[in-house]
Amino acid sequence: MSEAPLPEVTDTLDTSGLFCPEPVMLLHAKMRDIAVGEVLEVIATDPATQRDIPKFCHFLGHTLVHQESDATRFRYLLQKA
Repeated sequence: MSEAPLPEVTDTLDTSGLFCPEPVMLLHAKMRDIAVGEVLEVIATDPATQRDIPKFCHFLGHTLVHQESDATRFRYLLQKA
């Protein structure tokens, strides 16, 4: 069984080097700037984003389409509701 392809990214927000609460504050502002249905890629280095970004999506109704990480970086794809 193959996974569905990831949606096309509309914009990217790189929060590398920033720590809680800055990544989510910048994310909140960026989501205001994109249109409904667009997909925002978020790059982060703060491990707290693993908790904060899914909660952000849950509370504001956005869809966390994809998340992945390696040893030093976290990547999220969010679709604006």
